[in-house]
Amino acid sequence: MAEYRHREIEKKWQQYWEDKQTNKVEIDTTKPKCYVLDMFPYPSGAGLHVGHPLGYIASDIYSRYKKLKGFNVLHPMGFDSFGLPAEQYAIQTGQHPAITTEKNIETYIKQLKNIGFCYDWSREVRTSDPSYYKWTQWIFMELFNAWYNKETDKAEKIETLYELFSKGGSKAAKAACEEDLPIFSAEEWNSWSAEKQYEVSLDYRLTYLAESVVNFCPELGMVLSNDEVKDGVSERGGYPVIQKKMSQWMMRITAYADRLINGLDTIDWSESLKDQQRNWIGRSNGASVKFAVENSDKKIEVFTTRIDTIYGVTFLVLAPEHEWVAELTTNEQKSAIDNYITETQKRSELDRMADVKTVSGAFTGSYCINPFNGERVPIWIADYVLAGYGTGAVMAVPSGDQRDWNFATHFNLPIIQILDTQQDIENQADATKEGKYINSGMINGLDYKEGTAKLIEYLEANGIGKGKVNFRLRDAVFARQRYWGEPVPVYFKKNADGKDIPHLVDKKDLPLILPEIDKYQPTETGEPPLGRAKNWNYTPEGSTEAYPLEMSTMPGWAGSSWYWFRYMDANNSDDFASKEAIGYWKDIDLYLGGTEHATGHLLYSRFWNKVLKDLGHVQEEEFAKKLINQGMINGVSEKIYRLKIGTNIIRIPSPENLEYGHPKTKFPTNEALYVFYSSETIGDNLKDSDDYIKTNVDIRLVNNNVLDIPKYISQSNYLNPTNCIFINKAGYWFDNKYVNSAGVDNYPSDFKTISEVEKMSKSKYNVVNPDDLVERYGADTLRLYEMFLGPLTESKPWDTRGIEGTNRFLRKFWRLFFDQNGKYLVSDAEPTKEELKSLHKTIKKVEEDVENFSFNTSVSTFMICVNELTDLKCHKKAILSELLVIISPYAPHIAEELWSLIGNTESISLQQFPKWNPEYLVEDSFEYPVQVNGKVRVNLNFPADISKEDIEKAVLANEQVIKWMEGKPLKKIIVVPKRIVNVVI
Repeated sequence: MAEYRHREIEKKWQQYWEDKQTNKVEIDTTKPKCYVLDMFPYPSGAGLHVGHPLGYIASDIYSRYKKLKGFNVLHPMGFDSFGLPAEQYAIQTGQHPAITTEKNIETYIKQLKNIGFCYDWSREVRTSDPSYYKWTQWIFMELFNAWYNKETDKAEKIETLYELFSKGGSKAAKAACEEDLPIFSAEEWNSWSAEKQYEVSLDYRLTYLAESVVNFCPELGMVLSNDEVKDGVSERGGYPVIQKKMSQWMMRITAYADRLINGLDTIDWSESLKDQQRNWIGRSNGASVKFAVENSDKKIEVFTTRIDTIYGVTFLVLAPEHEWVAELTTNEQKSAIDNYITETQKRSELDRMADVKTVSGAFTGSYCINPFNGERVPIWIADYVLAGYGTGAVMAVPSGDQRDWNFATHFNLPIIQILDTQQDIENQADATKEGKYINSGMINGLDYKEGTAKLIEYLEANGIGKGKVNFRLRDAVFARQRYWGEPVPVYFKKNADGKDIPHLVDKKDLPLILPEIDKYQPTETGEPPLGRAKNWNYTPEGSTEAYPLEMSTMPGWAGSSWYWFRYMDANNSDDFASKEAIGYWKDIDLYLGGTEHATGHLLYSRFWNKVLKDLGHVQEEEFAKKLINQGMINGVSEKIYRLKIGTNIIRIPSPENLEYGHPKTKFPTNEALYVFYSSETIGDNLKDSDDYIKTNVDIRLVNNNVLDIPKYISQSNYLNPTNCIFINKAGYWFDNKYVNSAGVDNYPSDFKTISEVEKMSKSKYNVVNPDDLVERYGADTLRLYEMFLGPLTESKPWDTRGIEGTNRFLRKFWRLFFDQNGKYLVSDAEPTKEELKSLHKTIKKVEEDVENFSFNTSVSTFMICVNELTDLKCHKKAILSELLVIISPYAPHIAEELWSLIGNTESISLQQFPKWNPEYLVEDSFEYPVQVNGKVRVNLNFPADISKEDIEKAVLANEQVIKWMEGKPLKKIIVVPKRIVNVVI
């Protein structure tokens, strides 16, 4: 083949890999396993842009490399195909989400295959496929039928809980559950009916129903997780989100809080991501204290990490959603409390936690009693306290906590000094733990350690509290009021009191298939979309009565919390994965994905993995040994300035024949005039003016920072030639004419845009489609260029212009095998020492780079090697064949083609990675830079074992050195072996 024709070559080898199933993998106990996984994508309608493949390319290189190293590599791909975007599209168009999703997946698969990834497509999974979500439902049932035993520190089958209850009642089971559950004896338990026992057990299971405050989006008709809410609105669609109490399915992830924190020390994940999880879980040591409500038998429990400040409490604050707020509110305060709660509902919990400046609250009118000094303490509500964190109540100590100080100052509440070292508390809080306590009753004169111990001892002795470890982590809401998700395998049956009691469907009836409905919105009566399904009920075996099924579906993270196990045995219809497959593949050796999943997918996956291990289904405590968070490839956006509508100024340049501030009568007055300015027109003093906004323009309409105005107007859905004016440095464009000092031209050549680096997205018109680049330059060029951009874990801007150089490199590589006329150059001649040295230092460097995930430096190494071999005029098969093997993980198509053209019949992916020979890397000589008075004047080559004295003699005898010494006497000569020589005159 005379030329490097990437389109022809890449299609050929992609078809070969598919036909020969070269990427298909089976269990092979004769080889060590290596499981490499990308976080599977949600198949959006936009398809892939060039930022998406970054991690995929890195994992593909690593997978191909490990296969060459003799590993049995599992490298699968699938799709997290349940999701809100498809459902929103369904609501707007009436098209079933499955149709949209299938179309999007087809696009993704085509794009992924075009880039030449070595995925084993026979193991593809889709979370919306009933054969997959059957096992998601099965895992839900496993959690429902389990409880967490604190004594054994693991989840156990619910039968063991029954056994403990039957022998010793509720006190016999050290269960992870709510602390205020009813206490019962073994006799009581054994006297209850099976139905009663079942109902009691529901409060102890790992998944359970509970009233909880949730982020509810009325427009979407569904509950959102915290990470799906941004700035008080839904991440998808930007709809308002309110706080609402609802009965929801919950997962008892809090039972695993300690193990989730401790397990982080056993896995190779970035410290920044592990810190995110540690902070999210939020383990803290402290004490719980009970404040008796005045004139009531209620006691408000508070968790505090500073029990030593108890004597400084001057008010107590409840979350606005706290269940006792209504009961504690007096008639005089009802209006203020109701108004405050209404306003709070409009803010997400994340907003409330983040806002430390705003001070707001309302007094309930009630008081509680400080259990240590008997003082009356007013009870307030404020949005900085959250119902789901701790007990939903905090004791406020304004002298030691700045937020409490702000609150007390704002509402004129007392501030009590409690330590003799606290300073300036009239102006700010002082949280010190140093010094001795004052105004603090029984701990006056004690220090922090002594005081804390004495107070906890008193709490526990008097039954008003206890020392306690607390966590910020809350149980996870496991339900969404939407259609496009896994049905929850639960039906409801009324008990004797008329209460709906949840029951699991029979395992043999899984999967519980998502039903067809007429609309994808909530019902007119406010039920979730599944309320529209006909006959959405279940008849248990042995019954003639049909019972209603759960109408919520599972959250978006359900299917992604176990999917790596399904890849191990993707086509197993009898189990989520066989014991043999789980025993062989065990866990993920390398996982790649973004840090945005730190407190969502990654945390929930660790949780489910631990549950499955506890119940004997899997072997490993953690699901991913190593995790790499790839950086983001940002887009380069192009922007222009637009005058805000309604602003009454148009600034036009004033060349000789143009008047500054052209009269508006020259332009239409009966319709909006859209005024745009180039980057050079807006002075620095105006760039941040409220009169202007930056507007993104399609990067395809910009060349060298110059906007194509006619194309911009023609592609707009609101502009036409006479309703807009484009003003640049020398004139303006209006009505298809450009007016400047020279008169009228057809087109301005310098309407400059502003380039800004920001996230690549359709809304910013800065998306670069990989399909276009693969078509123009080839997949191998794209793969190499994305790796060449910089370190894998760092973010970097995309620059399409740079890809040309990578493409030229591949063409230069091709020329080692064929000349410009297509003549075959490869020979069987013996390699020279220089050629072997170039090859083996490349093998060594690439091996080190891949093992350290430094893919960008490998690409540089390939370029250096090809340049060296070109200079050496090396076309020897012994050198080139090994070079092909080591470059094949990066550029598999060209490597396969050239491998076959030099006479090989099997795929290059079946070869062994070459071993570098240290003998070839021994340096026989060293090239010394020689400085004269600190400036390098010449480079001289000397044998590696030459003495310093001989180097000095040779340098001083060198003609170039003599020339630069200019006849001046030598002061000294410095020789740093194998570094540098400096001649000082």
